[in-house]
Amino acid sequence: MSLLKGLNSEQREAVLHSHESGGPLLILAGAGSGKTSVLTKRILYRIEQGVDSSKILALTFTAKAAAEMDERVKELAPDSKALLCTFHSLALRILKMKICGIENWKRLGFANAPLPKEQSNFEWQDQLMELGLKAGSVDRENLFCPEIKVKKEKLEKLTASVFKNAEVVFEDLIWLSIRLLSEFKEVREYCRNSWNEILIDEYQDINPSQYRLVRAVLGESKNLFAVGDDDQAIYGFRGADIGNILRFKKDFPNCKVLKLEWNYRSTANILETANRIFTDKPLIFRKNLRAGALRPYTLFKENRKPEVWVSQTPEEETLRLAYEIKFLRDEYSMKWSDFALLSRYNRQCDYYELALKEYGIPVIEENSPPDFDGVHIETIHSSKGLQYPVVFYCGLAEHLSPGDAELGEEKRLFYVGVTRAEAHLFFLYCKRRYFRGKLKNFKVSRFFKYCREKKLKKGRRMPVSVFRIFAIIKIIGYMLWCVPVYFFRRIFKSNTADIWLQEKSLLWAKFCSKSLRIDLTVSGQQNLAKVDWSRSVVVIANHNSFADIPVVLASAQKMFGFLAKAELARIPILSYWMKKIGCVFIKRKTASAGRKLKSMMSEMAAEKPPQIVVFPEGTRSKTGEMGVWKSGAFRIAAEFKATILPIAINGTALAWEKRISSKTIQKVTSQILDPFDVAQWETENGRPVDVKELMDRLRGAFFLPSSNGQKAENQ
Repeated sequence: MSLLKGLNSEQREAVLHSHESGGPLLILAGAGSGKTSVLTKRILYRIEQGVDSSKILALTFTAKAAAEMDERVKELAPDSKALLCTFHSLALRILKMKICGIENWKRLGFANAPLPKEQSNFEWQDQLMELGLKAGSVDRENLFCPEIKVKKEKLEKLTASVFKNAEVVFEDLIWLSIRLLSEFKEVREYCRNSWNEILIDEYQDINPSQYRLVRAVLGESKNLFAVGDDDQAIYGFRGADIGNILRFKKDFPNCKVLKLEWNYRSTANILETANRIFTDKPLIFRKNLRAGALRPYTLFKENRKPEVWVSQTPEEETLRLAYEIKFLRDEYSMKWSDFALLSRYNRQCDYYELALKEYGIPVIEENSPPDFDGVHIETIHSSKGLQYPVVFYCGLAEHLSPGDAELGEEKRLFYVGVTRAEAHLFFLYCKRRYFRGKLKNFKVSRFFKYCREKKLKKGRRMPVSVFRIFAIIKIIGYMLWCVPVYFFRRIFKSNTADIWLQEKSLLWAKFCSKSLRIDLTVSGQQNLAKVDWSRSVVVIANHNSFADIPVVLASAQKMFGFLAKAELARIPILSYWMKKIGCVFIKRKTASAGRKLKSMMSEMAAEKPPQIVVFPEGTRSKTGEMGVWKSGAFRIAAEFKATILPIAINGTALAWEKRISSKTIQKVTSQILDPFDVAQWETENGRPVDVKELMDRLRGAFFLPSSNGQKAENQ
């Protein structure tokens, strides 16, 4: 299906979701994960499936976003009558509907058709005080809320005036439409018949009244497709309720929650920083962003680690800032508009704007022409939804970031700022700066702990044999500690047990690397996004060391079983976890090994598509170069129409079997090569794949550095 072309497996699963069998769907869409594409393709897919487009309703927060989505849909479905609009425009539409010969606004008691207008907060507070109420005692948008806390008789004069003069403000529209749906059966039935599929963008930002409106239109229908990111819920000050996402499973017990974690915006190192921010979240909402694209420009390809700047004074900071912008611009032939300075507060933006202008750096201002090339200086709130090659996160100090809002929301703001960066990210902390007219000392932000990856320190000097014993004890201890925790989760938290196992497998891989003193560099991560993880996957890797398994897991960022010697099944703790992650134990040298492997994988496929790591050399290479490949792994891949994911590893033997010092930090490289989809190849070529041809093809992809630093092509 051409509509699905270019989607990763998570996006494809979202677009193809069946409400009939899977219920309402909540998509937790990580930053830069292509949620708008998923929303528009879902609408197009449903139209393609024969759904009446006029019965599709998609809600978002701005008229601009709605118009852009509508344009995308109509590019491929010009006759689409799907309604893509804001919550307020939906509410106004409901208010103006004529049902059974009566306009809905007349049902509510309006003398004339209401015309929404803007009202300033000052005007509203004046009206409250004229009625003898305290300023701030009632929010304007809650004037028609049935659960309003102020005695309604005190507001009767004001509400009567609204109905008499038909002078509603935009904030009134939501509650008035909810009232129509709850009090008038004919309105409720008409709306539910009009829209039987509802899609919502930015679900984390809806407030209580918008939530009530959605529930009123949805009724008992399961056809809800909600997309949001609890990590980017930064509008609590506007009344947005993050609880709508957190309690989704409670509100819709038969729902499905799906995560979009492939990020098509930022480098792997920037995403690693972002992932550190929410490691304390509940598992069901925790996302692990992964780099899904390799942008063509040089700075992106370098995959730089974020930098932390500490300055003594504002003058020192801005001098360094101006120099860095000019240097990067010249060095990489960048535009001024490729740079952005993000701050928590507007007053910080004003300071940086003046400072950069003094150094001759053009700054984009509100009245700048659309094509003006200048540095972007804006608040983090303003930057949401945008992205820049280079981002300077300014003012990373207590009282600036985090600022004055609730700490959870400040943390999410920090995350939004971090994930605006594509290629290079700077964190700026200045010890002394002017704040509210005075020069003040600032403490370093509590968010600094997320900015730097903990460096692996050199170990203590000890005999290598003792080092190995300590490493094995630590790794086995980690696995032993996990056993009772896993049992507890299986019994009391069964809905998250599998997610927990997946996470712990990846943490185990990192723990092994740390215990073995491995500094792992992974390249080609964007190739992981090309794999359809809902199908069978066979990982093909060269075999240098016992350390290859944790390196493969850390590289693929996925839990895999692997093909293992039958003897390993006798080791209690090790075999327990190997079975849990889907390992297959076989006696390699027996004549029936291939048939047994095929049989065991067929049994696994009865529950879910098998995903397994195979070392086609069979035994570890003593030279670091690829040995002779056996055909079994490729025959299995062909049999199950699997995707083959090649991973080239170098340096693991020097970290374990050939280690010469306990103090050494061994650099290990892992390169994820282009996957080969057997099913797709056979469809495109109209014939079954030839195993020998497949082996030769993949051998050519492995051009690995040998253990002595020389490159050797595998024959």
